[in-house]
Amino acid sequence: MLLIVIAGLIILAAVVAYLTTDGLSQFGAKPDGVWLESAQQSSNFNGQKFVNNVPTNLSFGYDDYKKMLSKWFSGGVDREPRNDIEIVSLDSTAFDSLTPDINTVWLGHSTILLEIEKIRILIDPVWSERCSPFSIMGPQRFFPVSIELEKLPHIDAVLISHDHYDHLDKDAIEKLAKRGVPFYVPLGVGAHLDKWGIDKSQIIEFDWWDSHSLKIDSLEIIATPGRHFSGRGLFSSTNSTLWVTWVIKSSNRSVFFCGDTGPFPGFKEIGEKYGPFDLTFMKIGAYNDEQWPEIHLTPEQAIEAHKILNGKIFIPIHCGTFNLAFHSWFEPVERLVNGADKNGVELIMPRPGQIVQLSSPPPLDYWWREYK
Repeated sequence: MLLIVIAGLIILAAVVAYLTTDGLSQFGAKPDGVWLESAQQSSNFNGQKFVNNVPTNLSFGYDDYKKMLSKWFSGGVDREPRNDIEIVSLDSTAFDSLTPDINTVWLGHSTILLEIEKIRILIDPVWSERCSPFSIMGPQRFFPVSIELEKLPHIDAVLISHDHYDHLDKDAIEKLAKRGVPFYVPLGVGAHLDKWGIDKSQIIEFDWWDSHSLKIDSLEIIATPGRHFSGRGLFSSTNSTLWVTWVIKSSNRSVFFCGDTGPFPGFKEIGEKYGPFDLTFMKIGAYNDEQWPEIHLTPEQAIEAHKILNGKIFIPIHCGTFNLAFHSWFEPVERLVNGADKNGVELIMPRPGQIVQLSSPPPLDYWWREYK
């Protein structure tokens, strides 16, 4: 009970400080008007909220909060690196001289800059110091982003997988919008961007299996199903917006980005429709057997999903950047390496900011062990 009281006081102090500075805009907006009308047309919308296509337990009661807080304050594992993680610094010319194939860079957590045949896509861009509605509290990143947002090279599209704070960063969205870049988002997420002043002409919403072409049909973007939830409130997940995984497909190449998802049968259908995949970005971190077994993949489940998708090269995401769970910060990558070795899965583990050219993939780098 004491832990709950302490946590409540901390949250209250943060809320008061936040409301006197940033206001309520970080929370976004619940879909209404045209955004609600679009949501209501989806077969994944039950009249009140979006639902997964397999039964999923999203309940989180008093006992769950008590267990979570107890673990959070008890310590016992290395949830943060022992030393500062070095990054590879980038500038706006970093991609200029690369072979026009698949080139990519991991910028931390689930933020990916992907280039396919010279078309550049930024996925789940998060530049803020904390993945939180508050600037003074919440999970803080272990290392800075390798390039300032304003110094990014030309971007053709921004993809968002869902509206959680570690995937949808209001400040980054507002800055990117000034470039006139289009935002590809799941149903309902357009309401958040609309509230933040993004021009409606820059917002393209997707239901599962919707697709859109870039650069005169040379690249197809497809929103594919996932198993997760949504919401930007402090204590509730309203599921008023959809969550997606993404397929990015050219005439010669195919990439899968899993966003945030748990295990579900849909991987098979995605693989059959759009695989094999030259590259998969698969989440491996922030799992918890007690609270999140149905909505977050473990490293072993990510490997199995990669195989079902018929993926060739596996790059892990959703790991090594924020303290979001109760396991050590390096446990997911250790489990991944062990599982990939047993299953014959080809891994690339890029350092933050390291450009990966799929035409000449680098050997597996055990860089995280330098910071254990």
